[in-house]
Amino acid sequence: MEATTKPPISIYTESNPNPNSLKFVVNFLLLPEGVSRDFPDKESAKEAPLASELFDFPYVKRVFYMSNFVTVTKAEDVEWAEVKGEVQNFIKSFLEADKQILTEKEVEEDHKVQETDTDIEAKIKGVLDEYIRPAVEMDGGAITFDSFEDGKVKVLLQGACSGCPSSTITLKAGIENLLKRMVPEVTAVEAEGV
Repeated sequence: MEATTKPPISIYTESNPNPNSLKFVVNFLLLPEGVSRDFPDKESAKEAPLASELFDFPYVKRVFYMSNFVTVTKAEDVEWAEVKGEVQNFIKSFLEADKQILTEKEVEEDHKVQETDTDIEAKIKGVLDEYIRPAVEMDGGAITFDSFEDGKVKVLLQGACSGCPSSTITLKAGIENLLKRMVPEVTAVEAEGV
C-alpha cells in the first residue's frame, strides 16, 4: 500500500478595501463551507491555535478564518511590505506541520436558516447568502445576520470588514439598499463589529 502524499501547500495574498487587512489564501479548504471564525484579540482565540500564535506578532490586531483563507489585520503603524512575508511563511509552516487551526468540538455554520426564524428573517438570510456574502468574502470578510426588529436589520461584519474605512459606505449604499429593495419590511441596516 502506497503512502499518500499531500500536495504542497501554497499561499498567495489578496488585498481588500481595508488597507490594514490582507487575505492569505491557501490551496485547500480550512473550514467547511458556510463557517467562519473572527478573533478580535488573543483572548478570543483560545480554541484557535493558528490565530492565537499569530497574535504573538506584536503588529497582529485581528485574525479571521473562512473557507480557504485567513485574513490578518495589522496595526496601522506597520506596513505590509515589512511583515507580509513573515506572516505568510508562519501560516505556511503552521499548516505544513499539520496542526489544527481550530480545536472546537463541533464546527457549525454561522448563518443557516433556523426553524425558529420568521419568514422575514429567512428572506433576509437568503438575500445575505445569495447576493451579499460572496462579495464580502471576496474582500476577506464575512457578514452574519444578527437580528431583525422594528424594520431594522442588525448584521455582524467580521474579518477585513472590521475597521475598514469603506465598510460604512458598503453597508448603507450596498447592503441596506439591496435588502430594502428585496425585503420591503426592512427599513434600515446596522452593523456590529465595525
